[in-house]
Amino acid sequence: MKCKICGKAAQFGNSVSHSKRHTRRRWLPNIQRATIMVEGRKTKLNICTRCLRTQYKAAR
Repeated sequence: MKCKICGKAAQFGNSVSHSKRHTRRRWLPNIQRATIMVEGRKTKLNICTRCLRTQYKAAR
């Protein structure tokens, strides 16, 4: 999934073992489905927890 606010998505790279073998892996962002206010309306969006925290702080 992808964050609808900041566009954060999965990143790719290698897992490197002690013997230095490289295998492909993914780092997934913490995406949550949340109801937030967008332009005065309640909207359900898939957003990352960093954006969710920022939205919560802005609403206070």
